[in-house]
Amino acid sequence: MTITQLSYVLAVAENQNFTKAAEKCFVTQPTLSMQIQKLEDELDILIFDRSKKPIELTDVGKKIVNQARNIVNESYRIQDIVDQQKGFIGGEFKLGVIPTVMPTLLPMFLKNFIKKYPKIKLKIEELTTEEIMLRLKDGHLDAAIAATPLEDDNIKERVLYFEPFVSYIPKNHRLHSNEKINVDDLDISDMLLLEDGHCFRDGVINLCKAFKDQSEEQFQLESGSIETLIKLSNEGLGMTLLPYLHTLDMSEKETKNLRYFNEPVPAREVSLIYHKSELKMQIIVALQDVISGIIRGAIKFQDVKIISPLNSKK
Repeated sequence: MTITQLSYVLAVAENQNFTKAAEKCFVTQPTLSMQIQKLEDELDILIFDRSKKPIELTDVGKKIVNQARNIVNESYRIQDIVDQQKGFIGGEFKLGVIPTVMPTLLPMFLKNFIKKYPKIKLKIEELTTEEIMLRLKDGHLDAAIAATPLEDDNIKERVLYFEPFVSYIPKNHRLHSNEKINVDDLDISDMLLLEDGHCFRDGVINLCKAFKDQSEEQFQLESGSIETLIKLSNEGLGMTLLPYLHTLDMSEKETKNLRYFNEPVPAREVSLIYHKSELKMQIIVALQDVISGIIRGAIKFQDVKIISPLNSKK
């Protein structure tokens, strides 16, 4: 039994196809198939049910894959230990980013980070918080940027910044004439929200008054895009809340609809998160330093009293 054989098993289990798995492993399909066959012969079991399309794991195969994932991930950590000892900051690093942070934060720090650390090969993926948590625990991500706190004993959190909420209130809305608003002014019944699954949505709901029984006549709408919420708000379908960084590139016409909160200003906590067993700490620290340094100049609420609405939400 070898690490290479286990890696091939994981690739087939993930892709459910021997040809695709071979491409991902940069070997020929016969080579990959032969090595998996050798492993099955050695163990005297079948890991895959090849009669199914797509290929499926057998019952014992599922158990083997779970253990193989742990073994392969731990084997990678040997190189991490060596890199730390040598002070080397480089290699592949898989980073997940939640959708409401990706379009604003990434352009701010990515170019600077690549320039400062050219030996790091960042692989960045936009994922929901739920997907991020699963991939961190499965070893498919090294770290992620997400809204916190998450309150998971297996996940470590390094706070990057607190991002204030800003209300976007169109003309003819009951709050449009207010120069500033209070959290108590918010009502879920006239709020446009992101669809379920977005942690930013949870933060907005926590800020609003308790849910009321909605009659069938009342209009409710949820979207997967902050930009869509702004457009719908412009059509007079309700107000919405935006993360502060999303307001920096808005048109002059749209900024006239922005209303800031009186103190304490509601904000979300955004952190760099990683599994407690993660060893690529030199890269995590490098990411934290670059992002924190840039964000300090971008968010102008540093000395304002803030409150976090997320609490224990995902």
